[in-house]
Amino acid sequence: MIRPFYGNIEKGKLILEAPHAYLVYLASLEGKRIELILKKRKSQRSLAQNSYYWGVVIEILSNHTGYESEEMHEALKVKFLSEGTDEKTGLIKVKSTAKMTTDEFIKYTDKVIRWASQELGVYIPDPY
Repeated sequence: MIRPFYGNIEKGKLILEAPHAYLVYLASLEGKRIELILKKRKSQRSLAQNSYYWGVVIEILSNHTGYESEEMHEALKVKFLSEGTDEKTGLIKVKSTAKMTTDEFIKYTDKVIRWASQELGVYIPDPY
């Protein structure tokens, strides 16, 4: 099982956000071989981005197309986030927006807004 722990490096030392939970988990691995990977944490999309996407982008496009909000979201994901076909199943792989970084989500939203303008003639206002 992969159990992520988060923290910061301050003056060359690891400062964990949940040190007690880390120690409990560490004790559960007593006597076992482990693999420790440290990496810079990517910031996921913000609540403000999410609110703008669902409350403005999806709302406007749903009203224009007649799709329900969730249908619109799924259709946009297929259009812009398809990653090819799985060789074993033949199914189209589609990236999750929930796992996107802030920058990835900005690029995705920008593509949707440009498409809406160019292909549907729909204006979607900027978030600011």
